[in-house]
Amino acid sequence: MPEIWQTLSAEETALRLEVDTVRGLTDGEAHSRMERVGPNVLERGPDMAMWQMFLNQFKDFMVLVLLAATAISGFLGEWSDAVTISIIVLLNAILGVVQEYRAERSMEALRELASPEARVIRNRMERKIPAAELMPGDIVLLEAGDRVPADIRLIQTMDLEAVEAVLTGESTPVRKHTRPLENAAGPADAGNMVFMGTALTRGRGKGIVVATGMASEMGQIAGMIQEAEQEPTPLQKRLAQLGRGLVFFCLAVCAMVVVVGVLRGEAVYQMFLTGVSLAVAAIPEGLPAIVTVALAIGVQRMIRRHAIIRRLPAVETLGCATFICSDKTGTLTKNEMTVRRVYLASGELEVSGEGYDPKGKFSGETGSDGPDFDKLMSVAALCNNATLYKDNISVGGLFRKLGKGKDTSWHVEGDPTEGALLVLAAKAGSWRERLEKKARRLAEIPFDSERKRMTVIYREGGKTEALVKGAPDIVLKLCTHYLRDGHAVPLDTRTRNAVLEANSSMADGALRVLGLAYRELPSGISIEQLDAEEIERKLVFVGLAGMIDPPRPSAISAVRTCRRAGIRVAMITGDHQLTAQAVAREMGIAGRDSKVLTGEQLEQMSDEELASVADDVCVYARVSPRHKLRIVRALKHNGHVVAMTGDGVNDAPAIKEADIGIAMGITGTDVTREASAMVLTDDNFTSIVAAVEEGRGIYDNIRKFIRYLLSCNVGEVLVMFLAVLGGMPLPLLPIQILWMNLVTDGLPAMALGLDPIDRDIMRRPPRDPQESIFSHALGRRIVSSGMVIAVLTLVVFGLAYADGHNLDLARTMAFNTLVFLQLFFVFSCRSEHLTIRELGVMSNPHLVWAVLISTTLQMGVNYLPFLQPIFHTVPLSLHQWLTVVGVALLPTLAGIIQVQLSGRLREKVTYIKV
Repeated sequence: MPEIWQTLSAEETALRLEVDTVRGLTDGEAHSRMERVGPNVLERGPDMAMWQMFLNQFKDFMVLVLLAATAISGFLGEWSDAVTISIIVLLNAILGVVQEYRAERSMEALRELASPEARVIRNRMERKIPAAELMPGDIVLLEAGDRVPADIRLIQTMDLEAVEAVLTGESTPVRKHTRPLENAAGPADAGNMVFMGTALTRGRGKGIVVATGMASEMGQIAGMIQEAEQEPTPLQKRLAQLGRGLVFFCLAVCAMVVVVGVLRGEAVYQMFLTGVSLAVAAIPEGLPAIVTVALAIGVQRMIRRHAIIRRLPAVETLGCATFICSDKTGTLTKNEMTVRRVYLASGELEVSGEGYDPKGKFSGETGSDGPDFDKLMSVAALCNNATLYKDNISVGGLFRKLGKGKDTSWHVEGDPTEGALLVLAAKAGSWRERLEKKARRLAEIPFDSERKRMTVIYREGGKTEALVKGAPDIVLKLCTHYLRDGHAVPLDTRTRNAVLEANSSMADGALRVLGLAYRELPSGISIEQLDAEEIERKLVFVGLAGMIDPPRPSAISAVRTCRRAGIRVAMITGDHQLTAQAVAREMGIAGRDSKVLTGEQLEQMSDEELASVADDVCVYARVSPRHKLRIVRALKHNGHVVAMTGDGVNDAPAIKEADIGIAMGITGTDVTREASAMVLTDDNFTSIVAAVEEGRGIYDNIRKFIRYLLSCNVGEVLVMFLAVLGGMPLPLLPIQILWMNLVTDGLPAMALGLDPIDRDIMRRPPRDPQESIFSHALGRRIVSSGMVIAVLTLVVFGLAYADGHNLDLARTMAFNTLVFLQLFFVFSCRSEHLTIRELGVMSNPHLVWAVLISTTLQMGVNYLPFLQPIFHTVPLSLHQWLTVVGVALLPTLAGIIQVQLSGRLREKVTYIKV
């Protein structure tokens, strides 16, 4: 939007756009402008066909490896493996297509915000035209209920208000005017403009179109969404590197096994089958499927914790989040204005309670039961057009139910500020519905941005009163008296200064302050005979009410959890700096000396300057959509993994740019939800922290089954490799290798993905996104575990073969030893710091069942007559089984001893550090 329009008068705007505000554009002028600037629509990028999206999913290296494994399995006649791998590849491709399609939907949702029609003046005649035909210079007529069709400079208004939450994030209706601004401003401060996609809630207006299509504020957001790029998640990057490395390593080792075996005189065909079988077993083709299952399990857990994951990798990405950029209104706060302080001539009162629930207490310098207090509450309740609801039932029908039944939610219909006053009065027992049984409303003088006050007139018995609320300085100027002990006392300079000082004190605390007053009108005078000026004079000042949108108590606790977990939280809001600072301090996001940046300051900074200070800023106030995008990019430039929350259209570009975009499910727009990776069903910051915890748990579980899968695979490869190098007969046959790949890799590894989250997981610092998946000695553990598995298997094979030179028996014992080594080893993979006894065997019952099923299947291979010739197995004696099981238990017992010793050492180190 060319911000110059805000600073021009209505006449100058019309002159610049060459339009007569009475006549409007002619059809010819509109046509020529259409040819010059194009239609008033949001452009869309080139569409990609569904089949193109599908084929793009097969460019990934790991997917190509899986396809190769499918072909090899088919060649070996292992059709069950081939079908399983094919299903894995197909599911991954479908998930990828769905993700890309959803990303495109964010632009479709943005276009749906545009109004389909507009009322314009052309050739001196009012007519309706498709909004796509609006041109700069068109004169547009507006009224309550309209969705604004373009960016418009207002030239006439009558009580016009607009809700601009989709652009600014703030849900309070904005009063509009026609006065030119002294300086250019963003949408949040452009009171003489209305913007495409925003909604008019009150009044009427007339304006000149100044920007259409992609030149509008909404169009610029659309452009930013298209520019925002989504990078692979840290896990996707790590798994891609892992896949490539493993494939080349395994193929090299398998090739060596084949070459050495042939040189030793083994049959070429037999060694080829062995090498191919070993390659299929060594390459963890089940890894993508298990990762997908682990992420899907995380999704199910998150649904129970009020979050819907729209893209599976988002769960894991949250686990390494280092910065959470959160919107203020409705996410960190309740989006329910609440009166916190009340001022009376006799002193101040603190008001407890949060949001629209009419439960709270009054405490402070003065009592809450005198005539002054009662009058303040009645003015707050009656000079009010909001309605308080409980479960969508008006308070009027709830009096007999109050205090009964379970707690439910309260809502306000109407202006949030008036809702706060209504709830304040209800806390004191002054329900408007009860008061109006005695008093009858006669007239109203509505709030006006120039008058900055609202007045209603009520009659009770033979008494008629004007009740007034508005800006404290304006209301105070109209007062000649103040209420003290139930009597109107002349307002002296000392009392006036005390009121102004109390107002300043509340404002400095970021409270929005309203003054309340009243006047008893002369009896016998008709209301119609009095004008506003006559009614609103000689008022009696009653008091002040200071309100704020309070932080969610649960969000305060969640911010503390983030600090313990080493995660920084930044509040990004369109609200004023003082309000943002006050809320941030109350929540623990900011201290008194914390750095705050405003949108105006951001405008003066280059991207490099912003990046240099972004790590230290915890509050951003009065920011625009482009500012939010710059903030996210600056933090990513500094190496942070950034989570960005929001609800309005203004948040969509930054949400799409962030490593993890989080949309609000209740207050969020379709545009934001479609651009996001996660949607909060309760709009609560606490759910984000729960997602971070879940993400960390998912990554832990992925490391667990990578440790398990690769240790097993290394063991299998080394068994064959060392046997060939040592001149021993092949300890395992190809069919046995493929069976182990199915039985010992599949079910137990998948069950590891269901392991519960460690209790201390949110006391760890975030992991470095560049950190290798083999960090913290995981690679060393995998190699050492694989070597132990291989050596023990070869020892059993060698002793059994040397005992009677029965190759089938020796292979059966080696086969079973390797299987049970792996099945017992899976329990050791559950934790790097705790023993099985400390974890509890049944803390993951899924794993126990997986091991039992695998054991049952393995017993079938040993004892079912029709399977014995296929797998070349023979029955084992009790002594042989004791040997197999005893050897298989050795690494597990050694692991328990090692963990206990390292735990004691760690406790000593921790004690010394403290």
